[in-house]
Amino acid sequence: MSVFFRFGYSSFAYLKIRSATINPFLNYRMHKNFSEYITAFDHVLKNVFHERYDIDQFSKVRGIPAVALRDIMDKSPLSVAIPQDFGGRGLKVKECLGLLSAASYESLALSLTFGINIALFLEPIAKYANANVKGEIFKRFLEKRNMGGLMITEPDYGSNALGMETYNEKVGDSYIIKGTKHWQGLTGMADFWLIASREKNSKGNLNRDIDFFICDVTQPGQQIVVEEYFDNLGLYMIPYGKNRVDIRVPSQFKLEPETSGVKMMLDILHRSRMQFPGMALGFIKRMLDECIKQCTERVVGGKKLIELDMVQYQISRVQCAFTIASAMCFRSSTYSGIDKDLSDAGVQANTMKAFVTDLMQEAAQTATQLYGSTGFKMDNVAGRGIMDSRAFQIFEGSNEMLYTQIAEIIGKLMKRKNEYDVYGFLKGFSLTEKSHPHFKNTINFSFTPGLKQRKLVDLGKIFSKIIALNFVLEMEEKGFRKDLIANCVEILKGDVSKLVDSFQNKNTVTQIDDYQENSFWYDFV
Repeated sequence: MSVFFRFGYSSFAYLKIRSATINPFLNYRMHKNFSEYITAFDHVLKNVFHERYDIDQFSKVRGIPAVALRDIMDKSPLSVAIPQDFGGRGLKVKECLGLLSAASYESLALSLTFGINIALFLEPIAKYANANVKGEIFKRFLEKRNMGGLMITEPDYGSNALGMETYNEKVGDSYIIKGTKHWQGLTGMADFWLIASREKNSKGNLNRDIDFFICDVTQPGQQIVVEEYFDNLGLYMIPYGKNRVDIRVPSQFKLEPETSGVKMMLDILHRSRMQFPGMALGFIKRMLDECIKQCTERVVGGKKLIELDMVQYQISRVQCAFTIASAMCFRSSTYSGIDKDLSDAGVQANTMKAFVTDLMQEAAQTATQLYGSTGFKMDNVAGRGIMDSRAFQIFEGSNEMLYTQIAEIIGKLMKRKNEYDVYGFLKGFSLTEKSHPHFKNTINFSFTPGLKQRKLVDLGKIFSKIIALNFVLEMEEKGFRKDLIANCVEILKGDVSKLVDSFQNKNTVTQIDDYQENSFWYDFV
């Protein structure tokens, strides 16, 4: 059999690998110092992706060599998201982000695979699952290399998750769950799913609150039917598709919210968004290293590319992105643990997710540009990175929507304080207490309720950059190198200035209906 397979169609190969003999050094790895653990894991990734196999070649096809995945999973990477009481490394955010970063330096798709398992399955299980079901789930992740994902999105309900039509009904000591979900990462591959649904009441209507259930696809009556696999543009390693849900789940497999299901969902999603910087950091660092390598070696017109002024500026922007992603990881390590309620942390979570994923895309575009024609090949990590990182700007809330939400939330805070002078508000806002002085001469306008969305997006981007700089300045106090900080400050000040110009520009243009009439240039020659 070929070592390549498409997940979902030849998943038996992966299942066979996961049921292999348990590594006798598993417990030893759980108690390793994390620096030792991540160094060993880095070595495994380099061996798998560059020595035993060539990631630039197998990234052209869907899936991953089965033996390569076995070698990676044999190191129990998901143990970082399992509590120590259940044999894991302790669910430390610092370690989770470190693992995501190490993986994304080599493969953004692998890092996202880990991110789905950690933020969208294991952390919710650790926080909200019934105590009687956690042990077996964690055991299977550690010993059988199981994986888990999250099902929220539906064909007609993407960002509008509260309108989802997947429903649940209590029947005896079980719940019947029916509906259709799509664009779930790990479709046809995950052993467990967290499935979001709404309760059907006695009148046949669906309640507004959201319930989550743990589905174990190895159990009778819990199989998820994959109706279609999607040919996703990037992230070839991860299978996506359309899933039909018609299952029966024991009642103890329902997640137990502390208050409401909606607040639980927000807590889960905000925690996930606050861990995007882990996936972003390794990817941005790889793009930065590729930029420096290419521009140091490439000679044009008798000069190395690195000597050109515009190239220096382009690389400095990627270094700024690296600094910001590092600062977000620093911040998230303290604030996004499962002991925190993040349901009201929309500004912080949306800032991290939207801004850092924009930086990922910019870094990939820059690296591809500097590679020239070589960057336009599928086996070039920079060119491939454009499509792989593009999806990050869309899933878990499109960035335009998240920037809008940032502006709306802060606008409500301004109204509550009766402080509409933006700079005046930022002076007393906890997320900008260190960064606001850098924008004293730039943020000289007031917030007006009822802004058009295009202006809210501009404003959300402005806030996200000022908040991100606050994270950077917090990290500087702990000893992060000052030349990178200084460059980051200057670049963010310039970017905010441009956004303020855009915000203050009275742009009212709208799309024109029936634009094709009298608009063919050939008729006027």
